[in-house]
Amino acid sequence: MENLKKLFPISFLFTESVSKLVIGCIIYLLLGIAGGAVIALASLIPFVGIVCGILGLLVDLYVIGGIVLLFLDFFKVIK
Repeated sequence: MENLKKLFPISFLFTESVSKLVIGCIIYLLLGIAGGAVIALASLIPFVGIVCGILGLLVDLYVIGGIVLLFLDFFKVIK
């Protein structure tokens, strides 16, 4: 559990109320948008598209995992 708290710190900070839950979701979505924009710009460089595709997938998985952990911690499924 300590490793998850190190990898996804936002998921365990914003779980006191519904408003903080929404703020946590917005933060993760903004991270995904910013990461996607940077990766899209970097993919314009020739021969970097494959690496950018993999990085984009990793950013998407991080955002989805963070939001799932945020809800699991909010509903006290995990401690």
